[in-house]
Amino acid sequence: MSDAIDFNRVNKRFGDTTALNSVSFGVPAGCIYGLIGLNGAGKTTLIKCLLDFTFPDSGEIRIFRVPAADSRARGPLAYLPERFIPPSYLTGLEYLQMMSRLYGTVPQPARIEAAVAAIDLDPRYLSKRVSSYSKGSGQKLGIAAVLLSDRDLLVLDEPMSGLDPRARAFLKAEIKVAHRRGATVLFSSHSLADIEELCDSFTLLHRGEIRYSGGAKELCARTGAPTLDAAFLKAIEGPVNV
Repeated sequence: MSDAIDFNRVNKRFGDTTALNSVSFGVPAGCIYGLIGLNGAGKTTLIKCLLDFTFPDSGEIRIFRVPAADSRARGPLAYLPERFIPPSYLTGLEYLQMMSRLYGTVPQPARIEAAVAAIDLDPRYLSKRVSSYSKGSGQKLGIAAVLLSDRDLLVLDEPMSGLDPRARAFLKAEIKVAHRRGATVLFSSHSLADIEELCDSFTLLHRGEIRYSGGAKELCARTGAPTLDAAFLKAIEGPVNV
């Protein structure tokens, strides 16, 4: 299976701080792939390098074999940022219509209603200004826009942030739906339970370096830990043979 994303020896520094140190791994096409680590581990920096929001100091990133710095690489991609803040002056419906057009899809009312229902956003919110939304409702709106994109690669940075348990369950179901239609999903998370439930594989970053890439059961076996939580702690305390 070819890789949807290929990170090859990616390095990034901010002054005296090393954010990423020779990070190399591939995200196979058609899989659900996780990115985990403590705060400041380098997860969001790596995603920003992937999206060309910041430039790596060295190394290479490719999206479906196209260099990430090439604008064509982002054609198959939809993205939800960690701190999603939709334009406050738009209504929810106006935002979803705008994003549908930007993604090159037709903003059909039935599709919008389906996307909103899929993420458990009350349809009454569509007529309201985004400025009146709670954090959770705003997050649901951003997720609905990604679902409407029908892109082959979904990049979600902490997508569960601000969601209640019901909405989290809805989002997990939609990630699985995207996977079944053949999309690749890369998402970062602090929830190891979500990673274990959803992901085929994941990469664990710690202080800008890879401590492990692979599956949850394999990490538990290598560390001798009974749970993924315990395996994670062992992995960040000392290097694991990746």
